[in-house]
Amino acid sequence: MNQLEAVRSFYARFVTGQAGVPATEAPLIKAFAAVPREKFIGPGPWQAVTKMGYVTIPSDDPVFLYQDFAVGLKPERQINNGQPSLHARCLAALQIKAGETLLHVGAGSGYYSAMLAELTGPSGSVIACEVDQALAARATANLSAYSNLKVQYGSGVEGPLPRCHVIYVNAGATDPMPAWLESLLPGGRLLFPLTSTQGVGGMLLVTQTGNRGFAARFVSPAAFIHCLGARDDETGKRLIDAFKQGGLWNVQSLRRGTQRDSTCAFAGRDWWLSTAPVR
Repeated sequence: MNQLEAVRSFYARFVTGQAGVPATEAPLIKAFAAVPREKFIGPGPWQAVTKMGYVTIPSDDPVFLYQDFAVGLKPERQINNGQPSLHARCLAALQIKAGETLLHVGAGSGYYSAMLAELTGPSGSVIACEVDQALAARATANLSAYSNLKVQYGSGVEGPLPRCHVIYVNAGATDPMPAWLESLLPGGRLLFPLTSTQGVGGMLLVTQTGNRGFAARFVSPAAFIHCLGARDDETGKRLIDAFKQGGLWNVQSLRRGTQRDSTCAFAGRDWWLSTAPVR
């Protein structure tokens, strides 16, 4: 094992540990150790994301990239390769199994798409959607070695979408888009950032339970750039107060096409979140 491989192995155990992922989640730890982050971020100088903005990394040694921070892909537009521990927590929550069909919305340059391909394995498949043409081209080149993965230039927000076991969204939406919910297979999981107009919110995990029912829970706080085509200004404004009040963290189900009741924690245009479990 060379030095970079050793660093990557430590990084995999560190960021999954930071995310609270147990050591028994070997496939996820192995995926973080296997995928070279530097390949997907490109040549330095790199910009690390901090609470005070971007800070230039003082070296083009890829060892610097194996830390738990986001890195700018297009800093001028605040498009980043996201924080590894957040994605580790999200990927663990999705419980991806070998052979499943996955859709990745907001693939960027493909780093976390590669993780999905590692997790579903050669018997599964991944469709990685990216709306930025330059990033989609980078992702296509970066992911060319994965025979189980296809990059599509497009948003991945509107149907028809392929029937999927897992949909992982990496751009903030104000609504669980109908195309996402309707493409989930029985037992399928959708994980997306439900975010306010300020870009902050939480990662909402929605599980299709059959009979058009959806269990739902928040996995983690999160902040993402907006997802084009998945935003409603009025809903986004109301989400600011909803997250501040804290009641959303008690959500247990997502309802569609039904009358709201006293368990409603937040209501969107044609959907609402309930603190009661799926009926």
